[in-house]
Amino acid sequence: MNVMKKIVIMCLGMLWLSGCSQKAVPEYQKIMQEQDYIILDVRTKEEYQASHLKEAINIPYDEITKDTKLDQNKYILVYCYSGNRSKIASDTLKEMGYMVYDLGAYAKIDLPKEE
Repeated sequence: MNVMKKIVIMCLGMLWLSGCSQKAVPEYQKIMQEQDYIILDVRTKEEYQASHLKEAINIPYDEITKDTKLDQNKYILVYCYSGNRSKIASDTLKEMGYMVYDLGAYAKIDLPKEE
């Protein structure tokens, strides 16, 4: 076996081993470990009352205006039912100068929930 083939096989083996040894941590979990944050549910009040993420506050996406006051020093983790309203809310909050992460659809978020 020539030297080049050995090098390629070793590199592929190292890549395979490094990829198997760690599970990727979602970005929002990194934020929650390293930053102060607010979890913001932008669904309707009725949806929020039926079930929501623990510690979440509720401001429906269509009620977020320039007068909305949240802590500018905290990351805002935003979610809704399907991801559409959270996208709109995220864009609005970013334009207002907030640090925002869009969690997307409620059912797909792997965080504790309250019913």
